Amino acid sequence: MKRSLFALAALTAALAPAAAQDTYPSRNIRFVVPFTAGSATDTLARVLANHMSTSLKTTVVVENIAGGNGIPAAQNVVRASPDGYTVMVTANTTHAGNQALLKNVPYDAVKDFEPITKLGTITLALVVHPSVPANNVKELIAYGKANPGKLTFGAGSSSSRLAGELLRSMAGFDMLYVPYKSNPQAITDLLGGQISLFFGDISTALPPARAGKLKAFAVSASKRSSLAGDLPTIDEAGLKGYELTAWFAAYAPAKTPKPVIDKLNAAFKEALASKDVAEKLLNAGIEPDSSTPAELAKFQADETLKWDKIARDAKIEKE
Repeated sequence: MKRSLFALAALTAALAPAAAQDTYPSRNIRFVVPFTAGSATDTLARVLANHMSTSLKTTVVVENIAGGNGIPAAQNVVRASPDGYTVMVTANTTHAGNQALLKNVPYDAVKDFEPITKLGTITLALVVHPSVPANNVKELIAYGKANPGKLTFGAGSSSSRLAGELLRSMAGFDMLYVPYKSNPQAITDLLGGQISLFFGDISTALPPARAGKLKAFAVSASKRSSLAGDLPTIDEAGLKGYELTAWFAAYAPAKTPKPVIDKLNAAFKEALASKDVAEKLLNAGIEPDSSTPAELAKFQADETLKWDKIARDAKIEKE
């Protein structure tokens, strides 16, 4: 009798995780975003959360844990239970940029996370304060070379920073980097004239330029953006070989069960394929994209090597 009870208990314990996965999700899901409200990553997370709350039949809430190069947010996710109820909606800052820019990153971007899917890419726009006596990329480079150290650029994400560092190193002039907690804060100071220029997502950087408050020079991708077709690429504008784009992806804590990862992957893909979601994201300057977990893992590995090379070529001393 005792042996039967022990066997039943063991069977119940073995079946419990599977049963939990079968009923997933049974409570609220939390999307952790490592940037402030109003950032491109936050916009992406909120659009997806709204759609997935319906498709998954549960509430998906967005929690912003901004600052610290995304480290506090990443650590929050790493410490969470690997049950699918905490998901990190993030950008390359936490999973490629920090590894290129920081001496010590207190989490492992590979071992501490389960990749779910790519979410999208974003082209950065180079915008300049009107006080800078230049009207295009070539004139900006000429001015930077003639006035070493006079130009300043702000950044609130690793992609924004490395875009500026790549411009500086490839063009061969000195420019001071000014750090911010988020890109919206950087654009505010650019409008006030506290910094000279800024690389930011199209939805953040271009509206002030369209309003005549800033000068828009070019975009950072290898091809022109459909959202800003009038702007040349930096390569076209005279700095041959320049290319950098930001990307977004979703991750869960390590050891999250595969059936849960698969369900989240399917839900994200369904949302990204929605015409309504795609339209909202494109209006925010984000080009929707998705992948399998394995494809995201390979993409992340390639990007980590690429960003590390950009940082080394720019002779950035790790902080």
